[in-house]
Amino acid sequence: MLEAIGSLTILGGGMGILLGYAAQKLKVEGNPLVEEIESLLPGSQCGQCGFPGCSPAAAAIAEGTADVTCCPPGGKSLAQTLADKMGVTVDLSAIEDSGPLVAFVNEELCIGCTRCFKRCPTDALVGASKQMHVVIEDACTGCKKCVDICPTECIVMKPLPVTLQTWYWPKPEQAA
Repeated sequence: MLEAIGSLTILGGGMGILLGYAAQKLKVEGNPLVEEIESLLPGSQCGQCGFPGCSPAAAAIAEGTADVTCCPPGGKSLAQTLADKMGVTVDLSAIEDSGPLVAFVNEELCIGCTRCFKRCPTDALVGASKQMHVVIEDACTGCKKCVDICPTECIVMKPLPVTLQTWYWPKPEQAA
């Protein structure tokens, strides 16, 4: 029995060393610019940019196939940061910087059709068929996909309510 335990330990250790060596020698280097851009993006994976997540969006921005203004949740500050990193100029006048938004369901208009459930990428909507729905604010990324699909227009986007977790110190106004 000790021989079996010993042989399995030696075999496991040898395989571990072999895999470690292979991981070092066969490592594929990624584009460091893609990793930097991805770290700047919000990471909400909402899909508002037209890509399935922040990683493909970062790769497209690094390749130049996507505009630096493609991320609506990032707003003007992210677009300017990405433009500076990429060395391009950007027109920020078309970007609406509304701050973080969450979906809100008007209870009187909701018919419980469940179409919004299927479109929500984060499962932030809770409810049942032919029942009223509600949005879990912590899970909502503000992608507006549920607003577009709602047949009764009972879902609206509202600014994120101020709580202890979302409050921030406002910037002081500059004197003219």
